[in-house]
Amino acid sequence: MGVPLLDLKVHHEPLQREIMAALEQTFKSQAFILGSEVSKLEGRVAGYCQAKYGIGVTSGTDALLVALMAIGVGSGDEVITTPYSFFATAGAAVRLGAKPVFTDIDPITFNIDPAKLADTVTSKTKAIIPVHLYGQCADMAPIMDIAKQHNLSVIEDAAQAIGSEYHDGRRACSMGTIGCLSFFPSKNLGCLGDGGMAVTNDPDLAERMRVLRVHGSQPKYYHKVIGGNFRLDTIQAAVLNVKLNYLDGWTRRRQENANRYGTLFQQSDLVRKGRVQLPEAIYRFSGVKHHHIYNQFVLRVERRDDLMAYLLQKGIGAEIYYPVPFHLQECFRYLGYKEGDFPASEGAAKETLAIPIYPELTAEQQTEVVETIATFY
Repeated sequence: MGVPLLDLKVHHEPLQREIMAALEQTFKSQAFILGSEVSKLEGRVAGYCQAKYGIGVTSGTDALLVALMAIGVGSGDEVITTPYSFFATAGAAVRLGAKPVFTDIDPITFNIDPAKLADTVTSKTKAIIPVHLYGQCADMAPIMDIAKQHNLSVIEDAAQAIGSEYHDGRRACSMGTIGCLSFFPSKNLGCLGDGGMAVTNDPDLAERMRVLRVHGSQPKYYHKVIGGNFRLDTIQAAVLNVKLNYLDGWTRRRQENANRYGTLFQQSDLVRKGRVQLPEAIYRFSGVKHHHIYNQFVLRVERRDDLMAYLLQKGIGAEIYYPVPFHLQECFRYLGYKEGDFPASEGAAKETLAIPIYPELTAEQQTEVVETIATFY
């Protein structure tokens, strides 16, 4: 019957009345930019992330940008990050004139490998951006240790990881200097367009980001710094305030779907035969409730491109995140990296495939996905 990679129609249908009521209330208020719904959302999301302050912005990309601006990243600085992520992770640093410096990933979690991190720190390093990729926290303790040793800021890219928890129970966005979230519609907490948020426990940085998101204006029309137009729309905040009430339930369903996939793949013999490697939740046995929130369910597979073509032909949604690591992107050729410099990232780019994991996915649909993969092999 076919299974989409993501079904936003079935996701939003039960919420339609609540969302429409929230939109109607926003329309009545006529406060479309930084209205009361934005302030409400900032407090709620910050608390959910175990942080004190939230600053609603236009997108996850702009959350990264305003965070780097707030800590003073600029021309001549170096920002260490992973070569295996969505483009905004490195792009935000380059937009400020900084140089991205890459550290390879752990091949199991796809997150930056702390064991390789110290070797990339130089006297020009200003910040580290670990990415909590696909919904699982990076190994933050050693990352924070290295940052402390060298007096570096840590910007957590948690665009895919709202609510994800580290092994000690700390949530994504609560461990670094600033945490950055995306509310793109495909995220676990998504709005009806673009939206994002930066969260922090530092009151001075929070105030600086509030000023930077309105062109650096404080008070209005008076500018001591140059910022940008990074304001979150009230309409999107109103939608997110409705959806945030359901986030924990959606997370549990994603985790249940991940567990079911594990059982189905084991029963199919695909894992034993080495055809498929399942994503591993490395904090599974720590007692942490939200160890992995599965924004994506990413397999490592044999004959990846052929399998993807077969799945799409059969109506099964699949996607490659991400086919070209940053160091091999044409726009970063000037950095001087070459193929082979980051083998774990290059391997992930060639061998990984995301399959459906959204909360409304049924057991029957999951069975169809696994049986179709088994039929291919």
